[in-house]
Amino acid sequence: MAALKALWPKAILWFWVSALLALAQLVWADERLLLATTTSTENSGLLAVLNPAFEKRTGIKIDVLAVGSGQALALGKNCDVDTVLAHAPEAEKAFVQAGYGVNRRKVMHNDFLLVGPEEDPAKVKSAKTAADALRRIAKAQAPFVSRGDNSGTHQKEIALWRQAGIVPQGRWYFAIGQGMEATLQFAAEKRAYALSDRGTFLALQSKLELSPVFEGDPQLFNPYHIIAVNPKRCPNANYEAAIRYAAFLTGPEGQKLIAEFKIAGQRLFQPDALDY
Repeated sequence: MAALKALWPKAILWFWVSALLALAQLVWADERLLLATTTSTENSGLLAVLNPAFEKRTGIKIDVLAVGSGQALALGKNCDVDTVLAHAPEAEKAFVQAGYGVNRRKVMHNDFLLVGPEEDPAKVKSAKTAADALRRIAKAQAPFVSRGDNSGTHQKEIALWRQAGIVPQGRWYFAIGQGMEATLQFAAEKRAYALSDRGTFLALQSKLELSPVFEGDPQLFNPYHIIAVNPKRCPNANYEAAIRYAAFLTGPEGQKLIAEFKIAGQRLFQPDALDY
């Protein structure tokens, strides 16, 4: 009996040590990062490569909300996410300047292109600039499908129409308020033109009866940035995890994965944080 009494305090100690270790493991396993990003990034398949590598390295699980860039930034403003990966430079700068985001970093870029039916009824393939291509579409009143969702792609499209001196309207212009994949599918069904980021188009090209009809204009450059939600405005944001994720994306491992990510032998994104 005396021996049992002597062991009792040690048993209690080991019980609590074991319980605390189990709790620590549970907390670590449940640490999560809420990422708002664009449908174009998600649809490309890139995050399915990047995020598991980050989770394996850190133990932090990533929950992805794939929306347009405008909606992603709005989620950041409302403290609903921890970090934002977007491709709407002017809106991103305003987001940071207003104090909603911090530590904005370059991650990668690709480009936009105009896609449409192979027969190209508006003769877009002969255009000299993106603005000229849109003028041809408007003049022919050829069907054009817009995301119409305040995404980075939609904002770029609006800017291009402005450069072309055209306010797109009429029965030929469809603003559907959907993501990139849905927009491309609708364009294929309508035998219409659309503006797409290259990554999503390449990822879906085999399923669509659409072809590239105009590309290469410097105005079609499409950069992506990662921005942490400002912890001073959003105290509940997982700022530490957001910074670790940004460091991963812009560090050697993340940049290498971005550089090596290809579909049908074509690189979808060019890493921008390091020299590749």
